[in-house]
Amino acid sequence: MISSYLFLRHLRSDPSVHILHYKKGEVVRSGRGLAFWFFPLSASVAALPVADREQSFLFKGRSQDFQEVTAQGLVTYRVADPEKLASRLDFSVSLDDGRYLKTPLEQLAGILTQLSQQLTGEYLAVTPVRHLLAHGVEELSAQLGEKLPQHPNLWALGLEVVSASVSDVSPTPELEQALQAPTREGIQQESDEAVFQRRALAVEKERAIQENELANRIELAKREENLIAQEGQNELRRAREEAEAKGVAAEAAAARKRLHAESEAKALELLEAAKNGAERDRIDVYRDLPARVQLGLAAQELASKLQRIDHLNLSPELLGPLLTNVLTLAEGKLEQ
Repeated sequence: MISSYLFLRHLRSDPSVHILHYKKGEVVRSGRGLAFWFFPLSASVAALPVADREQSFLFKGRSQDFQEVTAQGLVTYRVADPEKLASRLDFSVSLDDGRYLKTPLEQLAGILTQLSQQLTGEYLAVTPVRHLLAHGVEELSAQLGEKLPQHPNLWALGLEVVSASVSDVSPTPELEQALQAPTREGIQQESDEAVFQRRALAVEKERAIQENELANRIELAKREENLIAQEGQNELRRAREEAEAKGVAAEAAAARKRLHAESEAKALELLEAAKNGAERDRIDVYRDLPARVQLGLAAQELASKLQRIDHLNLSPELLGPLLTNVLTLAEGKLEQ
């Protein structure tokens, strides 16, 4: 920063700027962060930035197989020898406002870009495009970081390269599409294959489900058949058991009837035998009775059997003997 005070000038610089104060062609002051008064009519001042500076680059080149590619990178540098650089490039500043009289920084950027392009182009020219796209960033960064700091032109300028790297190596859009086509087709093929596999798996699962359902239906049909057969056997066994039970019941009923009939027959036989015996005894009793007594008993028996007598006819033949018997019995009683 330069300030004017009448016919004098005062300069005050930052610590990152190296000042060269010339008087009559000779360096009278040199250093960083200087502040001094000077007479502008007999002095000149050069200001060189000595802090690390970055310079990006972007350029196109051709690969070994004549394919156009674009390289992009960054170079970090600093001024190692300000007086040497000031002897090669004009860093003089205006003594009124401190601005550069020329464009030394743009010239310096052009030199660095040209050297970086030269080294990068040498590598591109001997490397196939596929290798460049796969490994170009790493290999170019290594080559540029190794060769650029050792380039004699930079030493002659008093510059020191702090770092150099390549951030991207890319083909043209057409070439990129062409290179992506096989990969894209491969991905599409893999996608189609995956879709086919999913569909095949779905069909296989559907077939397995149908086979499982068919097997279940067959198993259910077999179980139903076995159940029907078992129910038939159970029904047949039940009918057989019922028939056997009915047969046993019938046999038991027949046996009971037979026993009942036998018992009734035996009872009737015994009753008849008893009746016959009683009748024989009664006959034996009546056998010795006189005829008139027997006749009277017969009449008594007959009267006990009859419920009602509407008419009674007595013939003379019957009445005569009866009266005779009555009279006889009466005489017998009188004699007694």
